[in-house]
Amino acid sequence: MRNKHEQGWVYILTNPSFREDWVKIGKSSRPVDVRSKELDNTAVPLPFEIFATLKTAKYEIVERKIHKAIDRLTDLRIRQNREFFNIKPQLALEILTDEAMLLDDAEILRYKDNKPLKHDEVHNDRDAEKPRRASFRFSMVNIPIGAKVVFAPTGIEVKVASDNQVEYEGRIYKLSPFVGTFMPEDQRNTSGAYQGAKYFTYNGRILDDIRHDMESLDAVE
Repeated sequence: MRNKHEQGWVYILTNPSFREDWVKIGKSSRPVDVRSKELDNTAVPLPFEIFATLKTAKYEIVERKIHKAIDRLTDLRIRQNREFFNIKPQLALEILTDEAMLLDDAEILRYKDNKPLKHDEVHNDRDAEKPRRASFRFSMVNIPIGAKVVFAPTGIEVKVASDNQVEYEGRIYKLSPFVGTFMPEDQRNTSGAYQGAKYFTYNGRILDDIRHDMESLDAVE
């Protein structure tokens, strides 16, 4: 029987044969490089690559909490009974980091080429990532002032009041503060920081997804 104080790992894996916003998030009582090799089989064209790991004695609980947190964002699980999610690795890492802040034994490692990065290498790797996207504006996705959008976690309908604000019950809010104010207690993250456009829908579609699709089309053109 496993000692309840024995540490294990929660891992984020990517795969070159998958879309860049698909990840596998699972747990293992053994080192993750061993687990990733076990997953290398004929059902997957290319080997998995380790993106990040969290080492903790509470790895089983943390894995369940992370799956639940992602499921609450929207229906991101690729198949309901599997550990594959339609989410960018960096966002999955942010959720993993949020959970780590609640633990006293957490150790997070970032990986590159299946090797853990040192602290200064992590910093340099982040600097090499794409520049931060500009803040969301409704004009980016052709949503006019006066249109109605829906706060997905509760179904609240609000009116677009300006290019980056909504109106609800006579008060004006930017999207992220609105999320922080009206997010149900059981769906809040530990950091208290939210990307507002990920929590509102227009005609049934998440605003950030609409933006992503339009930016992809612009890039092609």
